[in-house]
Amino acid sequence: MASDATPNFRNPDLLPIPQPPDFHPEITVSPSHDGLHFWQFMVAGSIAGTIEHVAMFPVDTIKTHMQALGACPIKSVGLRQALTSILKTEGPAGLYRGISAMGLGAGPAHAVYFSVYEVCKKAFSKGNPNNPAAHAAAGVFATVASDAVFTPMDVVKQRLQLGSGPYKGLADCVRRLVREEGVGAFYASYRTTVLMNAPFTAVHFATYEAVKRGLMEVSPDSVSDERLVVHATAGAAAGALAAAVTTPLDVVKTQLQCQGVCGCDRFVNGSIKDVFRTIVQKDGYRGLMRGWMPRMLFHAPAAAICWSTYEASKTFFQELNDSSHNENVT
Repeated sequence: MASDATPNFRNPDLLPIPQPPDFHPEITVSPSHDGLHFWQFMVAGSIAGTIEHVAMFPVDTIKTHMQALGACPIKSVGLRQALTSILKTEGPAGLYRGISAMGLGAGPAHAVYFSVYEVCKKAFSKGNPNNPAAHAAAGVFATVASDAVFTPMDVVKQRLQLGSGPYKGLADCVRRLVREEGVGAFYASYRTTVLMNAPFTAVHFATYEAVKRGLMEVSPDSVSDERLVVHATAGAAAGALAAAVTTPLDVVKTQLQCQGVCGCDRFVNGSIKDVFRTIVQKDGYRGLMRGWMPRMLFHAPAAAICWSTYEASKTFFQELNDSSHNENVT
């Protein structure tokens, strides 16, 4: 029966559309995932990460003090005590110690972070935007790559954040670390960082994509007008949840990165089990949750800032690409 079909019965909507002689199909091909080039994801991620960390750096400094002091011969301190101690001994400038190290590491690390995430998300999701497993897996790949870039500067940052440390500045800290502890000191916490950030990023990205999708479905008619609010809300929810879940490993990471500073314990083998045991012996199981409040206070607004900035940067590049495309067509 199919062989009896004639052209008269073909759907006219499926007929090819005549094109002008100078039409070039290759011009209409999207340069990459979401209409962006790979380098544009890197630039957008770099801008977002730098703004996020600069805006929230004082809270990160307080968290570092709360987590590091537990290994020193000083009793545990709360959020208010840590803030008061920093302001009393160093003034407001003490909240920004180590920000230069963060500036050097955050931009490149987030450029790698978001670009790897976008590439992996496209590959793993296979065109299905409602695939939390793909988002989580892409986040894990992204964090393994970005942590390799950021961990050395994170070590320097956290040591500088402890104002009572022996370092005069970024260059002095790097020089003394190499001379006294070797290059390996920059990656002493890398394994712990990855073990922490892998579940953190998996929870973060899966929650972000799910909340963003849910908010868009609630009010699809006004989503274009509230796009910034959607990204900020989804980012805050994702950051807070992921931060709460992974706080114990963050405490371990801080102990490894700050060992030997201001009298903090040194760990012979640097194993996660050894650090866990030391923390529990000194401060009980509650010590594993030290700094959870400033950590959540950091990651909720930080994620809101980061995702909003990242999506705004992507929108800028998309409009730039569309404008360039239109000029090429005409």
